[in-house]
Amino acid sequence: MKLESTKKTTRTKHANALRPGLITAAIALACGFGAPANAAVSDDVVKIGVLTDMSGTYSDFTGQGAVIAARMAVKDFSKDGTVLGKKVEVVSADHQNKADIGSEIARSWIDRDKVDVITELVTTSVALAVMDVVAQKNRIALVSGAASLPITNERCNANTVHWVYDSYGLAAGTAKAVVKSGKKNWYFIAADYAAGEAMMNGAAQVVTASGGKVVGSTKHPFPSSDFSSFLLSAQASGADVIALANGGQDTITAIKQAAEFGITGSKQTLVPIVLFINDVHALGLQTAKGLTLTEGFYWNRDDKTRAWSRRFFEQAKKMPSMAHAGVYSSVMNYLKAVEKTGSDDAGVVMKYLKSTPIDDGLFKGNIRADGKFAHDMLLLEVKKPSESTEPWDYYHVRAVIPASDAALPLEKSKCSLVRQ
Repeated sequence: MKLESTKKTTRTKHANALRPGLITAAIALACGFGAPANAAVSDDVVKIGVLTDMSGTYSDFTGQGAVIAARMAVKDFSKDGTVLGKKVEVVSADHQNKADIGSEIARSWIDRDKVDVITELVTTSVALAVMDVVAQKNRIALVSGAASLPITNERCNANTVHWVYDSYGLAAGTAKAVVKSGKKNWYFIAADYAAGEAMMNGAAQVVTASGGKVVGSTKHPFPSSDFSSFLLSAQASGADVIALANGGQDTITAIKQAAEFGITGSKQTLVPIVLFINDVHALGLQTAKGLTLTEGFYWNRDDKTRAWSRRFFEQAKKMPSMAHAGVYSSVMNYLKAVEKTGSDDAGVVMKYLKSTPIDDGLFKGNIRADGKFAHDMLLLEVKKPSESTEPWDYYHVRAVIPASDAALPLEKSKCSLVRQ
């Protein structure tokens, strides 16, 4: 008995002799995220690439604003622009909405410029192409602007996070609400590319599951400046709802032309599956009033979103879209992960991101095994001009769609990571 008591005393003395910093490090290592004494930052710099549409149909809600958002995140994270004592750099490029250009830039960035993470990535074809590159090169892709569900479904990989929204979440909000209101017969006008197909299919599934019916559909080339034939076919169908499964300037043009044909304000309801606040600004409230939509972020939701958005406005001269907010959030949380783990290794950072709740004032939720950042979405209605109290005050928040409803249930996922 005396011998055992002596052993306990000895162990206690040794434990007390440990420096507090070592105790903290030991606890952190036990949790799997210990920061080593010598930070494992490759090439002595953390480099972030913003790859987006700088000049095309999506440039208003992504574009240069995405670069501003990324740089804001770096500055807010560290006044001297460092993490673990290493410089953080932001580079940017225009992928021109072309997958081959996007993948070529991504490869060059990684091989020549040593870029560690690529963010934004509007346009599904570009996002999927860059996802393949980062998987091959063991880097990270943080997708904010692309909508396609396959990013975290059948095309998922361990190096990608889909940060803001996808076609399932948009349909789960808007389509379900519109069918519930009694508008059951739907006609789709979809862009002839992967995201358009995904948005249409996702919304169609929600429509039918909610008791509605798809009575017709047509596809238009991307980009398009004339929707007259597609809108006339939809009008002639007698559908309760004409749904637009496209984005950016295509959506803006289609809504404007629908108003010219007298569809807006008629018995038929025009429903854009994806619409950004920048699109509403371009349309004006007189044209956009009454539209129902789903977004992942609204600048005027609460004090935190307003404070951040007004700082963004000072630089961008417009309020942020949900894609802009997503770039800020993704870069901020990436840097936090590097700091907490002491490494910019893709596997280490991704492990931390997927195991740590996110609450940064703009988004709150968790990154799932499939790479989907599951957070609440907002069901919105565009205000009438008389209801808007200040510039960019465009939405009524009609409902908060919980993360559990806004993300594809994991039991329905085709992602290989879910089955591991």
